[in-house]
Amino acid sequence: MPEVHRFPIRVYYEDTDAGGIVYHANYLKFAERARTEMMRESGSDHRGLMGAFDVVFTVSRCDAEFLRPALLDDLLSVETRVLEVGGAVIHLDQQIRRAGELLARLRLRIACVNRQGRPQRLPEPVRAALAHFRISEELV
Repeated sequence: MPEVHRFPIRVYYEDTDAGGIVYHANYLKFAERARTEMMRESGSDHRGLMGAFDVVFTVSRCDAEFLRPALLDDLLSVETRVLEVGGAVIHLDQQIRRAGELLARLRLRIACVNRQGRPQRLPEPVRAALAHFRISEELV
């Protein structure tokens, strides 16, 4: 049964603008941390992937929709869902929530590349690990 990866984030003063509202670019940072932790929990940490397979991940597309503001001291949850795993790309849906309320949604295409920036096939261990989080797009 596929799972949603959930990563908690507390909004600190440094994440906000002068009005105490999370600055829009920080949602991207929150999402990046959540993706990194999802990979780590699945046994595919970035340093290990670089050493074993000479691959890294890069965001090749990001569509973001900001629905409601997050505020100073809010406890957020970043939910990550793997929508599709291709030869060298991963399609993700990430939702940032506060007490279940959807605040922001990101749709991402993550490319697997070597250190020279050329596309590389996803290593089989990564593909297998991501299957745990794979969910049908119709369910999102």
